Amino acid sequence: MDAGTRRARAAEVVAALPRAEKIALVSGKDMWHLEPIASAGVPPLMLTDGPHGIRKASGDGAGVDLAASVPATCFPPAATLASSWDPVLAAEVGVAIGEEARSLGVAVVLGPGLNLKRHPACGRNFEYFSEDPLLAGKMAAGLVRGIQSAGIGACLKHFALNNQEHERMTTDVIVDERTARELYLRGFEIAIREGKPWTVMCAYNRVNGVYCSDSRWLLTGVLREEWGFDGLVMSDWGAVNDRVAGLRAGLDLEMPSSSGTNDPTIESEIEGGALAESELDAAARRVVELQLRAMPARGRVGSFDVDGHHALARRVAAESAVLLTNDGILPLEPAGRMAVIGAFARTPRYQGAGSSQIVPTRLESLMDALAARGLAESTRYAPGYSLPDSEPDEAVIAEAARVAHSADTVVLMVGLPEPYESEGFDRADLRLPEQHEQLIEAICAANPRTVVVLSNGAPVEMPWADRPAAILEAYLGGQAGGAALADVLFGDREPGGRLPETFPLAQSDLLADRNFPGAPRQVQYRENLYVGYRQFVTTGEPVRFPFGHGRSYTTFELGEARLSASIVDAGEHVTLSVPLRNTGERDGSTVVQVYVSPLGENLHRPERELRTFSKVRLQANSETRVEFELGPDAFSVWDVQSHSWQIVGGGYEILAGFSSADIRTKARLVVRSEFALCEGARPVRLIAEDEEFERLLGRPVPDPEPVRPFTRNSTLGEVSETALGRQLRAVIRGQISKQFGGSGETSAVTERMLESVVTQMPLRSLVSMGGGRVSWKTLDAIVEALNGRWLVAVGRLVRRD
Repeated sequence: MDAGTRRARAAEVVAALPRAEKIALVSGKDMWHLEPIASAGVPPLMLTDGPHGIRKASGDGAGVDLAASVPATCFPPAATLASSWDPVLAAEVGVAIGEEARSLGVAVVLGPGLNLKRHPACGRNFEYFSEDPLLAGKMAAGLVRGIQSAGIGACLKHFALNNQEHERMTTDVIVDERTARELYLRGFEIAIREGKPWTVMCAYNRVNGVYCSDSRWLLTGVLREEWGFDGLVMSDWGAVNDRVAGLRAGLDLEMPSSSGTNDPTIESEIEGGALAESELDAAARRVVELQLRAMPARGRVGSFDVDGHHALARRVAAESAVLLTNDGILPLEPAGRMAVIGAFARTPRYQGAGSSQIVPTRLESLMDALAARGLAESTRYAPGYSLPDSEPDEAVIAEAARVAHSADTVVLMVGLPEPYESEGFDRADLRLPEQHEQLIEAICAANPRTVVVLSNGAPVEMPWADRPAAILEAYLGGQAGGAALADVLFGDREPGGRLPETFPLAQSDLLADRNFPGAPRQVQYRENLYVGYRQFVTTGEPVRFPFGHGRSYTTFELGEARLSASIVDAGEHVTLSVPLRNTGERDGSTVVQVYVSPLGENLHRPERELRTFSKVRLQANSETRVEFELGPDAFSVWDVQSHSWQIVGGGYEILAGFSSADIRTKARLVVRSEFALCEGARPVRLIAEDEEFERLLGRPVPDPEPVRPFTRNSTLGEVSETALGRQLRAVIRGQISKQFGGSGETSAVTERMLESVVTQMPLRSLVSMGGGRVSWKTLDAIVEALNGRWLVAVGRLVRRD
């Protein structure tokens, strides 16, 4: 069924439904399903978490227990996959995820997530791609295309500006229009235009005072009218602030089911004329369109290629491993005595924590992989730290140092244990656990032939970086990460990754750190465009490892860059051609990165920005010519006066290299354009002070919303300063623990995540996610009581509506 036929059929179905059924359609049936349409023969459609695999709840599929899900391939998460800089590889992963979803009866995979990495301490960064919107958008588009090639829908999330976990359900992101467009929305725009996802998920947070679920500017103006998105917009789970405002804004589907609690309000608003029935019809039509679109895949439920997908996960992990330093020790020789230090070698940290947790079809550790290679007898092991918390223990370090001293080479596995990064909370700092840092120092002192392997979902500080013989950033390798690591260490595969984010020398070096996670209920993006490498290439400050960095087991050289023209008019394309040679004795790959740098202009703009890239594989001692097409996007900025992309005329350097700091060749280009950026968008400093930030915003900087008086959007943490609030919070905490831990005792990281989720939960969630047990009338009475207005509270309860 083509799009036009599907849309017409959906309109027919909706036109035949009574209003009550249309209202029911725009809310879920339960936690993971959409309402069926008996009159049209449409069964319930299932959605499920799945950024890097399928997390389908066991049993009837309606549960939320993170540990009780059907086994599926756990691919490396987005932070790892992005390190491959390979959208084609991302599409391969997407195809496999789509096949598994289809085999398990899942119609829509809730992923990928592509929120920009504003700050490395965001607890959910492992689930996102990059600090650069071009790389993030291209990788997300590849994953979407792959998933949807299997007849399964993908869901881009979390739209938009959800760049931290702290107060994610209520915080107000204060951001200027140009920064929002050029950084935080740009990746979504690329993924929408190139990937054409079936669905988009709105975020919890507010943007400039408006909840994303209520924002017509975001959900209709930008997404549909500007970018041409023709799919369905759903809420994140519990993200709906005002269901009627959401329908007006373009929020089609509320998830999960609100158990009918919003239905009377929608009905009365239509009756009163405040909500047009056509707005309800539009949302219901898009729900039906999604159901019709997913129906062909329903008849293909079955099995998937478990071994083939595991092999793909292994290849992806190797392609994404980033060799940060190497004095020549890598690749290792299998002969000799090896010591493997670190509990991660036996208990791998292979994925992030939270809603994306996958129950893998199998799990391979590094020690498993060494045994499979026949190296178990020549390898000694010491844990070096305990899991999950890695509490300081000098005796454990001393024993590990003795093992390391007696070995010819040491592989030392360190990183961030599970409780350090997760959905629901942000990291307190960028340091490794103290035990891990002390272990690195001790092992490197005991044996200088030490290879440090990092297992983490986001950048860490490395004051010890000059001590090991090599550092390999493995990120989170998925279920086959242990075997992939052995492949890389012994040279069966090269480390194919390049950093998708900057590793700073220190957290305090980051401009974004000045306003992270922000004030209560508000965060101000005063660093504007200067996020990640954009900051450091502009200021010239040193970093530990730059964006795009990564070494190979061979060497590459770039020849002279040449342009197809030296002068172009605005809107014209130009071709960049660069010779690339593998000068080493091994086959290998590299990523040629092209940045554009404006010359001699008084324009508020980063020194250089990534505009295109290519992953290239070359045989030893061979050469190729890499060509790139640069179009209008490469020279455009967002103009806040015309609210549109405009091409800035003048001189540019087109830079080609192997990282944001490693530029090997350049060419000059003149772009002819009469556009001049309006003066209001030119701050003097990279961190905008009050007057500059007001000029960027075009209005006064708003004060954070006060905590008192309490409202429907007050959090359980905020109301816990009252006796009634503490009792309420304790009850909700107990109920959620039962829901999420139904299969048994929950892990330490899950407990911490749940604690954060409950603390940050707005009171309205008691209604929207309460299964019909709490009405809006009851909630409003609770709010009055929390504010000390007990008589008013009683009056609300006894009043007949």
